[in-house]
Amino acid sequence: MLGSGIGYSRAVRAGNIIVISGTSASGPDGILHPGDAEQQTIVVLERIGAALRELDASIDNVVDKHIFLRNMSDWEAAGRAHGSVFGEIRPATTMIQAGALIDDGLLVEIAASAILAS
Repeated sequence: MLGSGIGYSRAVRAGNIIVISGTSASGPDGILHPGDAEQQTIVVLERIGAALRELDASIDNVVDKHIFLRNMSDWEAAGRAHGSVFGEIRPATTMIQAGALIDDGLLVEIAASAILAS
C-alpha cells in the first residue's frame, strides 16, 4: 500500500486486484504544466505506472480507467496522451467532465483499476 499524508493510499492491492486513487499533476510547488491537459495527463499516467510498479504490476495490467476533465474541451489532448501510453492495451475507459477538481489549475485526474494474473 502506498501511503499519503492526508489519509488515503495512492494504490491498494487486494489479492490480484489493484485500485489506484484519483491521481493528478500536482507537486509540492503547485500544479505541474498549468493550462496543458496533455502534459498533465502524461504526468498522471507516469504516476499511475510508478504506483503499479511498486505493487509488482505494470500499465499492461490496467483494465479500467476513469478520466475526469475540468473541461470536456480537453478530451482530445488527454486522449492523445492516453493513446501514447496505452497504445494497444485498450483498457475500458470512461471520460467525464467533472467541472471542478481539487485545484482550479488541475485539468485532469485519473483513477484506475488493474488485475494481475492469478
